[in-house]
Amino acid sequence: QVQLVESGGGLVQPGGSLSLSCAASGSIFSIDAVNWYRQAPGKQRELVAVITSGGSTNYADSVKGRFTISRDSAKNTVYLQMNSLKPEDTAVYYCNIPRARTPSGEKYGLWGQGTQVTVSS
Repeated sequence: QVQLVESGGGLVQPGGSLSLSCAASGSIFSIDAVNWYRQAPGKQRELVAVITSGGSTNYADSVKGRFTISRDSAKNTVYLQMNSLKPEDTAVYYCNIPRARTPSGEKYGLWGQGTQVTVSS
């Protein structure tokens, strides 16, 4: 069974940095992409960053130039480095694998439990 576990959230002052991790456990043959989403109170979940199996990345306009998504395939871990944080970045951050190929077949819509990021002075 594939599980995703996020870590690295916390409280940071405006202008500060945080690095989030998303570790996948279980047997995975391959995936197409890993996404980072966030959801602020009273708002819809928002796609923040994507990294594909080929290493291509894409970002929401609101975080472009401040956030960087990367991966360590050997560790089955994807990272989200967040710099120059703003109060509007406050949200629960989730990692997501839309589709994974595993020994027990294809799995869709894998989500972690989320990690809280609060940007406040």
